[in-house]
Amino acid sequence: MSSSPVRPYWPPLAAGFALGLALLATFLITGHGLGASGFFTRVAAALSGWVSPAWAAANGYFGPFLQTNPLAAWISWEIVGVMIGGLLGAVSSGRFKAMVERGPRATSGGRLVMAFAGGALAGIGARFARGCTSGLGLSGGATLAVAGFLFLIGFFIAGFIASYFLKKAWT
Repeated sequence: MSSSPVRPYWPPLAAGFALGLALLATFLITGHGLGASGFFTRVAAALSGWVSPAWAAANGYFGPFLQTNPLAAWISWEIVGVMIGGLLGAVSSGRFKAMVERGPRATSGGRLVMAFAGGALAGIGARFARGCTSGLGLSGGATLAVAGFLFLIGFFIAGFIASYFLKKAWT
């Protein structure tokens, strides 16, 4: 799929510094930090509005999101940029390959089920926390919000607990 040689990953400190600069630029340009979960909420609201307009409009959660087009929100274009940037980064580094990464004991189907379940749980948690890892953790931490640090502590604890139970599939 890619003809360029595989290049090494960025050093973690350089990647973290670049992410910090991207976060600063996002604050300066948009007045918002980074985040993603709000986009998916807007898409879910739009889909609900198409399937059942009366129910979605009356719904206390989805209703307010139906007041604007999801494509009019800055966060929607952030997600589009993340997808394009990820694709360009993978292609330019020679790492673009259609595959399902998994451990030797996991099947591709099982890996996809685990990824979907983990993503769904993270999405639900992001809505309960009123922000995702980038929105609440990264942007909240950058503004020294206590909620951002509490979220990150809980997120890492949950990750360590989940990894204990799921490591059999990767070894």
